[in-house]
Parts: sequence; C-alpha cells; structure tokens
Amino acid sequence: MQKRKLGKNGLETSALGLGAMGMSMAYGSGDDEESVATIRRAYELGITHFDTAELYGMGTGANEILLGKAVKGFRDKIVIATKFGFDIPNMTPTSAPLDSRPERIRTVVENSLRYLQTDYIDVLYQHRVDPEVPIEDVAGTVKDLIAAGKVRFFGMSEAGPVTLRRAHAVQPVSVLQSEYSLFERVVERDILPVTRELGIGFVPYSPLGRGFLTSTVKPAAEYEESDMRRWDDRWHGSNYTSNVAAVEQLRQLAASTGLTVAQLALGWLLARGDDIVPIFGTKNRSRLEENVRAAHASLPASTLARVNEILPNGAFGARYPESFMPTWT
Repeated sequence: MQKRKLGKNGLETSALGLGAMGMSMAYGSGDDEESVATIRRAYELGITHFDTAELYGMGTGANEILLGKAVKGFRDKIVIATKFGFDIPNMTPTSAPLDSRPERIRTVVENSLRYLQTDYIDVLYQHRVDPEVPIEDVAGTVKDLIAAGKVRFFGMSEAGPVTLRRAHAVQPVSVLQSEYSLFERVVERDILPVTRELGIGFVPYSPLGRGFLTSTVKPAAEYEESDMRRWDDRWHGSNYTSNVAAVEQLRQLAASTGLTVAQLALGWLLARGDDIVPIFGTKNRSRLEENVRAAHASLPASTLARVNEILPNGAFGARYPESFMPTWT
C-alpha cells in the first residue's frame, strides 16, 4: 500500500489506517478472535497504522491489550497510536469529563505501554482538549515523554486552531485527528488550513460516517443497546430518511465506477490531500478487504464533483449530542 507522511517530523504510515475502537465498544458486541485475525490481515494487506485509546477499554485496557496481542509479531514495523484525556471513572451516559493533568498523562502512558506490550508509543494523542489544564502543560508533558523514549510523536484530537498553535509552539504536533468524511466536513473551513500551514498531518476518524456509508445501515432502534448509533442524531427521523436518500445516490455513483459506496467515501478522502490518512473501523476481515481496495482506486474529477453535489454540506443531523460535542478554540 502507498505510504504517506504525517507532519514534518518523520512520521510515515500506510495511506489507510485501522481503528480498533469498535472491536471493544460503541458498535455492539465484538469477537476478540475475529478482531485479532482482522488486525493481522490488515498488516498483510499493507496497513501499518493502528489506532486505539485508553477510552476504548473504559480504563480496563481491553482494547489496547487486544491490539498489543494482535501485533506482537510485527510491532516494530507498524505505527501504534493511543490516547489519553478522559476522566473515565466519572463518565456517565450523558457526560464525558476530561482529565489531562500531567500526572494523569504519565499514568495513562505507563498503563498503555503495559497493555500494548511495547516499550514505546508511536503517536500519543490528547483525546480531547481539557479546558482546565493549560495546553502548554500538556504539550510539555508529552515533550518529556518523547525525550524519555516512551513516545515518538505528539498528536491531538478535535483541537481548534488557537489550541493547536499554542501546543505546537511547545512541542511540534505531528498529527491532528478529527471526524472528517462525506458526512462531516466542518474541518475544511477552520482546521485543515491551519494544519497545512503548520505542517501537521491529518487523520480523519469515522471516515465511513460510523457505518452509514456502507451497505449495512438500518434505523437507530434496530441496533444493540450498547451501539452508539441508537442515539446518533443522523439515524433518527427525517435526518435518517434524508441521509439514506443521499447514500443511495452515492451508491449509484460508486457502482458506475466499479466501487462500493464505502470505497468511494474512502477514495474521496484520500483525494483531499497527501497529508490525509483516514482510519476506518471494522471487526471482520471481509469488510477490511473491501475497504483496503479503496487505496488503489483513482477517482476522476467528474466523480469527485458529483460527490460534492450530492452532499455539499455533509450529513443531515449532528454527529454528537451537545454534551459530547468538542469545542474548538
């Protein structure tokens, strides 16, 4: 698979990455054996970028342990990204308190190293910006961890332009991760211009609209109780109807070029710039293999233009409830 550089500090990964979150949370029950097989198959297909987080195991390390087990045979040939930043013991279904205090960051990193069975983390993200902790303190703590050899690159997630600049002045930010897809395009206005000015790579998460841009979408009430799509605004009422209609148009467009709608969505993101590496999530090998083929697709300008006509402003409905919505500054 083609390689891409993220930022100016030497971080290089495959053009597509695999997100492990759904293997442990958010999208219903999982199958650890199939998840491990999927991660290993991803590596065989050329993926070298694997994404996890403390949050994805709700503090138990479950997701990092799963990933660490799966990549043990080729750990030194890949990039592992993980994240800190939530006050997990005090989380509730309606609130997500934050904790990026330096002592907490150091504790999370030691836990992550143990869970992942590794001596270093390639990319350490602040999962969400904590307004109670100066970003300079956060960046300084990560800088110390880099100096100690425990971390290689500093990343941020859902950070705004001012915060990015302040952090970057203390410790260069190699990569920013935020939601970006045919369904969610807000970053194009305020975020991508800044990352490109500063030389920061961009990693879109949920590039398939949490599964809406696939062939398996269904109304919110039909998902498991533990599936976040049950409360996602884009799966409800008229938003759902409008989004289904848009995706059907995308499906027809994709079919005309010999692609699935998921491959079209990933190909569209890859065409947005060489500094972009989308991370998609999947729990099974068949879906993985379908998505990886997007890295080899070349979309003509007419197809890209038609995509923008179908969804010029992204999806119908908000991506998070207000209490979970990141605040960019």
